[in-house]
Amino acid sequence: MNESKQKTIELAYLILRLTMGVNMFTHGVARLLDIDKFNGWLISQFSNTILPEFIVSISSYVIPFVELIIGVLLILGLFTSRALLVGALLIVALVFGSGLQENWNVMSSQMIYAIFFFILSYLIELNRFSLDRVREKL
Repeated sequence: MNESKQKTIELAYLILRLTMGVNMFTHGVARLLDIDKFNGWLISQFSNTILPEFIVSISSYVIPFVELIIGVLLILGLFTSRALLVGALLIVALVFGSGLQENWNVMSSQMIYAIFFFILSYLIELNRFSLDRVREKL
């Protein structure tokens, strides 16, 4: 891979990582600022599903912290692979919840998040492989 193409990939990765980080961070902060309201809203959203209220309530207190931590790690570029994995697993859980609610519109948005997590993970691996090839040539 030529140097210009490598720099373009690195820039795309940086912009997407920062964007996802800010997105996750602001989701977490907004929910944490009024966590009891978020808890009540989430419980009402799942009232007609098979999930017990205590599971929904626990989730409503965990999700904002997970979003906040993922956001901070992505913004800072720390433990990025692990943050992306946790973020992707969070999206899996959210897609499951949307499926239980039969909320297909929200699920569609969550699938877009899943694609972004995949792209970021792919770009990390792509960059890792290209750096390995450079090292091999040295």
